[in-house]
Amino acid sequence: MISVLDIIHDTTVDGPGFRTSVYCAGCPNECPGCHNPQSWDINSGTPMTTQQIMHEITQDPFANVTFSGGDPMFQAEGFLELALAIRRETNKTIWCFSGFTFETLQKKEHTRALLEQIDVLVDGPFVQSLRDTDLLFRGSSNQRLIDVRRSLTAGSPILFDYQPYPIAI
Repeated sequence: MISVLDIIHDTTVDGPGFRTSVYCAGCPNECPGCHNPQSWDINSGTPMTTQQIMHEITQDPFANVTFSGGDPMFQAEGFLELALAIRRETNKTIWCFSGFTFETLQKKEHTRALLEQIDVLVDGPFVQSLRDTDLLFRGSSNQRLIDVRRSLTAGSPILFDYQPYPIAI
């Protein structure tokens, strides 16, 4: 079970292309200036099973998936079950937003297991003094886009090399 605030279809702000974003409840970070403070309380969400969430995710065969919140790593066991189902039943990529750093997440067994199923991690707390509206897919300049598989192999963070399509003029 995952405490879910909302599932948004066809969003373009939580990673490249159209995505289905699963916004969870529960975040211990409580970053000042957070754009989603209603997500801090785990009890503000609705409990959903992996099967219920997968039904939503498979509604759009072309949209990839993003875990956001709140902080999905606060419910790592539930999101691990969901990520494994996504891997087993689809060919979708998975992005995950977390206020924790890659370095912290890889050290804990339950969060590392989830990391192993993630393609890109947007890591680090939102820092209001570092807010930058020009950044893609993150709110403050301390946050990183991490290529998780390469980083786990290397044992240290390797940034995801996102290359948006050029705009034709």
